Amino acid sequence: MKIVLGCDHAGFNIKDAVIAHLKEQGHEVLEVGTFSSDSCHYPVFAHAACEKILDGTCRLGILICGTGIGMSIAANKHDGIRAACCSDVFSARLTREHNDANVLCFGERVVGLGLALDLVDAFLSAEYANEGNHLTRVGMLSEIEKGTF
Repeated sequence: MKIVLGCDHAGFNIKDAVIAHLKEQGHEVLEVGTFSSDSCHYPVFAHAACEKILDGTCRLGILICGTGIGMSIAANKHDGIRAACCSDVFSARLTREHNDANVLCFGERVVGLGLALDLVDAFLSAEYANEGNHLTRVGMLSEIEKGTF
């Protein structure tokens, strides 16, 4: 699977390990920055990653900042993006299964590297249920984005 990964300076220290982990699993990774630990603005990288999902270049995305919250807020400003900030494996799995999330966000300052890799694995191994109430609710989310809810 092709996955886009973005981070700001507060997620920079673990991004290379996350990328290496993804590649070890056979995934192709498109990195959209940042490429240094210099202070920068997370919306730039959230936007770049979301564009790669929305244009079909990548199927899923991973965004890392200090808490994961800023990245998730920025990503969710894009129609068609369902980004979830997760700091536990259960939520990372269920956000794919129940919410059809296409972007995983987490914070380097909140989770350590081991948990970050577990979050990635849980997120990527789960599939959207695409039935029943889950289908109805994700449809409602799309209606909210379109202003037709």
